[in-house]
Amino acid sequence: MASREAMGGAARAAGRFFLVLFCQAGLGAASPESLVPLRSRLPKPAFVGTPQHVISANLERPSGKLREPFLVPADAANLALGKAVTGSDREPVLGRYEYATDGDKEADGDSFLEMGPGRQWVQIDLGRRCRVDAILVWHYHSEARAYRDVVIQIADDPEMAEGVRTLFNNDHDNSSGLGAGTDREYIETFEGRLIPVPAARARYVRLYSNGSTTDDMNHLVEVEVHGAPVP
Repeated sequence: MASREAMGGAARAAGRFFLVLFCQAGLGAASPESLVPLRSRLPKPAFVGTPQHVISANLERPSGKLREPFLVPADAANLALGKAVTGSDREPVLGRYEYATDGDKEADGDSFLEMGPGRQWVQIDLGRRCRVDAILVWHYHSEARAYRDVVIQIADDPEMAEGVRTLFNNDHDNSSGLGAGTDREYIETFEGRLIPVPAARARYVRLYSNGSTTDDMNHLVEVEVHGAPVP
C-alpha cells in the first residue's frame, strides 16, 4: 500500500496538472510573463496642485501622486475606440454621444458631452462579446470636481439584464436607485479613473452619473475599455 506521503505527492502533482489545463483553456489568470503596462495616451493636465474646494462626505483623499502602471494581458487594446454610443438623454445639452469614444480626451471644451440633470447614463456597444481587463473614464477634467453616483456596469445585452456585473459604485446612499455602493467619490484629473476588471466578459458597458460637486449636469469626455475580443 502506498504511503500517505506518496499519495499526498501524487495529489499535489495532479492538482498542478489540472491547474495548467485550466489556465491553458483561457479560464485562469494570465501569467506574469504575459502582462504589460496598459497603453493609453493621457491628455494634457488642465489644473495642477491639490484641489481644496471640493466638498463631499464620501470623497477619496487625493494621493498627490501619479497612478502606478496597471498591468494587462499583452493583447489588450482599447475596444471602445470608434464604437457606437447611446444614452439616456434624448437630446444632450452639448456635444454628441460619439464624443465618448472618439479618442479625444483633452480638456479644451470641444470634446465633451453634457447631459441634463438627474441620473443619466451612457452606453457603449463593443460590437461583440469581449474580455474586459480595465476601464478608463474621463468625465470632465477642466477643473477639480467629483461626480455623484458613478456606477459602471457591463452586460451581455443592451437592456443590461443578462450577465450584469457592477464594476464601480460610489452611490453610498442609493440615491440613484441602483443599490448602495462602497466606492468613494474622487476628484477628476487628466489621468482619468482606472477601473480594474477581474476576469469579466461582456459586450455592453454602461456608465451612470448624477451631477457633480460643481452642478447638477452630467458630463463625459472619453471612455476606454481595454481588453480583447473572445471567440
